[in-house]
Amino acid sequence: MADEILLTKEGYDKIVAEHEELVSVRRAEVAERIKEAISYGDISENSEYDAAKNEQAELEEKILKLENMIRKGKIINDSELTGEHVNLGLKVKVKDLDEGEVMEFSIVGSTEADPFEGRISNESKVGKALLGKAVGDVAEVQAEIGLIRYKIMEITK
Repeated sequence: MADEILLTKEGYDKIVAEHEELVSVRRAEVAERIKEAISYGDISENSEYDAAKNEQAELEEKILKLENMIRKGKIINDSELTGEHVNLGLKVKVKDLDEGEVMEFSIVGSTEADPFEGRISNESKVGKALLGKAVGDVAEVQAEIGLIRYKIMEITK
């Protein structure tokens, strides 16, 4: 798959659950709103109908996006992760060599990234710099604020 989407098992399960919720629950709710709006009469000047149809279009777009992610998703196999080197699906504890601050990141696929939760993408500047490094290695990241150097302190599953 040329354009596969790398996912952790947790991330894949989350996408599948969201898809099931949208298809089985939300679709029916939106259809009911459309039906109710039609019952008000003339749909040419019916703002409830227009809002419900817009919601339906957005919902269907989201469903298609999730189906595409499920189809192209490649789950990272935990058993293949040794923890010797930073890789997708692992946690890494680093120390900023200039600031002395210690941080922990989970390396995830781009669709699962949430920097505020410490989940960084393998495609981000920091993620790319950390990939393949071992404990004791230093990763350098050229950021907007300048060069940041992280020393790898620990790698865990």
